[in-house]
Amino acid sequence: MKRIGIFGGTFDPVHNGHLIMAENVKDQMHLDEVMFIPSRIPPLKDIDNVSDAAHRVNMLKLAIAGNDAFTYSDVELNMPGTEPNYTVKTLLKLRDEYSRYEVKFYLIIGMDQLINLHKWKDPGKLFLLSEVIIINRPGYLIQQVENEYSRQGIFVPVPNIDISATDIRFRINEKRSIKYLVPQAVENYIYENNLYK
Repeated sequence: MKRIGIFGGTFDPVHNGHLIMAENVKDQMHLDEVMFIPSRIPPLKDIDNVSDAAHRVNMLKLAIAGNDAFTYSDVELNMPGTEPNYTVKTLLKLRDEYSRYEVKFYLIIGMDQLINLHKWKDPGKLFLLSEVIIINRPGYLIQQVENEYSRQGIFVPVPNIDISATDIRFRINEKRSIKYLVPQAVENYIYENNLYK
């Protein structure tokens, strides 16, 4: 049975923290693949400040190039309608797309997302459609995030890499270096396309 990690996010931009975390989860959970899925319209984010999907996809493809275990899916970007997409819909769509194969999905979320999981659409269903992997995040302790969902998930410790896409965008706007925060190809793409200014 193929074991696929599902790693959704805005990836605006994708950064080394995302990649290090995904690699650690892949190794510890013996995943065959980690599928990066950029969000089309994230329900709990300010969509006015989200970069165009084409740029986010291009940066993501550049970032994961060279790692055969990292893949990309546009499943959320291709969802019909203009409403926000929900993770439960994504998992249902993936289960449908992979119905001919023996696959087990592992949804990867951070402790910061776990705290707000009760705000997600059908949060309990996520645990029926996948194994839910919960990773630590800088500034969060397991004791702080314990709730009805934390007991159903699998905690996977990863290095606390304190890199955020928000900080990267701020640094670019302030004309500060982002070297070593994002892959070199992503840094080049950002500057070539005048993003985040």
